[in-house]
Amino acid sequence: MSTPRTIPIRRLVLVALPLTIGSVVTAAALTESNRGVQDELPFPVADATEALMDTRLPMEVNDRVERWVRRFLGRDRVTFEEYLVREGLYGGMIRDRLRQRGMPEQLLYLAMIESGFSPTATSPMAASGVWQFMGPTARAYGLTVDSWVDERRDPVRATDAALDYLQELHGEFGSWYLAAAAYNAGAGRVKQALRRSGVDGGGDEQIYWQIIEHLPRETRSYVPKLLAAALLAEEPEHFGFEVERSLPYLFDQVLVPPSTPLRRVAEILEVSPSLMTELNPHLIRGQTPPDRSFMVRVPMGTSQAVVAALARNPRR
Repeated sequence: MSTPRTIPIRRLVLVALPLTIGSVVTAAALTESNRGVQDELPFPVADATEALMDTRLPMEVNDRVERWVRRFLGRDRVTFEEYLVREGLYGGMIRDRLRQRGMPEQLLYLAMIESGFSPTATSPMAASGVWQFMGPTARAYGLTVDSWVDERRDPVRATDAALDYLQELHGEFGSWYLAAAAYNAGAGRVKQALRRSGVDGGGDEQIYWQIIEHLPRETRSYVPKLLAAALLAEEPEHFGFEVERSLPYLFDQVLVPPSTPLRRVAEILEVSPSLMTELNPHLIRGQTPPDRSFMVRVPMGTSQAVVAALARNPRR
């Protein structure tokens, strides 16, 4: 392994990633502040750039992206490390679904910058879940959002909905950067920015940079933040991150009667109630809905025990 040495980040300009973009309403306003972070960044040159050169989508590391790289390596380093750890919970599942659709796998970093891979993340604007869906958008893409079940908080169901949305936006704009901007700000605002900038159509990733000053402030930072996150998270060890990713949840599903508390399922299985909550964050009241049976996730290999116990005493 080559010895790390310090180089200017600009040496990475036009490094390409197998990347693809998109996003929903973010929780908080993004800032481009970069105070107190060095201009030279520690980066193991050998191997890393070669690994990133086999690409499907070019990634331009411009000033805007550099700011976020420095921020993730500087004052937000601890937070970024936490995101890398939590990626282990859902990253494999998201990658699998992206592969199945023929979409670039690095779209999973949308979930990183939206929520830090937290299914219970909620924004001041009432966006929720790993993919930070607003309620109306979630319902439009087939997610249940009611007083008992909020599938925005279901990483599996919400991932399918988010990828549907991203594919639709990419089909409309022909560019993953523009799809990302539209996921964040809405398709209407991207169309407005295209008109105001005098740029015709889409299909070219460089168009995002041409219209960037006509986009909302948050969206001007959104794609650079995503690109920076993807650059670092694809090869974290080359940037000095030493983290052990969480293991993914392995589960079965079992049909449970109405009004069954998750704590009862936990008692049957002799597991902690918190584990059942982690497996079923979309059951927002900690029990199945009162008007219907519901598929509940249980630790892998335990579904038959739940079925048998509930059959013996369905209303205990």
